Amino acid sequence: MPNLSRTRSVLKEFRSFALRANAIDLAIGVTIGAAFNGLVQSLVSGLFTPLIAAVFGQKQFVNLVFRIHNSQFTYGEVINSLISLIAIAATIFFLVVKPLNSLRRALGMEAAEPPQKAPCPACLTEIPVAARRCAQCTEVLGENWSVAS
Repeated sequence: MPNLSRTRSVLKEFRSFALRANAIDLAIGVTIGAAFNGLVQSLVSGLFTPLIAAVFGQKQFVNLVFRIHNSQFTYGEVINSLISLIAIAATIFFLVVKPLNSLRRALGMEAAEPPQKAPCPACLTEIPVAARRCAQCTEVLGENWSVAS
């Protein structure tokens, strides 16, 4: 007979996991991504690839093949997938990444760049972070001297 309190504990833990905001956001993102992928695939196969097939004089894009001995290579399908990948990547970049980066900059959430110069721990002269010896006082600096000071 299974331990009832242990089963309840596992179910409570699973409920906590399933209702966590990250898990729900991930599920929504995957669902929207799958729908978006279907849309892009239909655009590519219904609009872009027929245009490319027409350039090559074919009725269907998947008919673009070449043969070596008895092997058949369907490069039309490869080009179709490549166009889909580029379309999805460009759409995500221009409709998601660029606007979010602009919003982060507007809200002041942009990550600060690491300093290019830091004061020498011995004489306080500004020297490049990559330096291993101070040009002013000739102090030998350690590997991570700028982090320590």
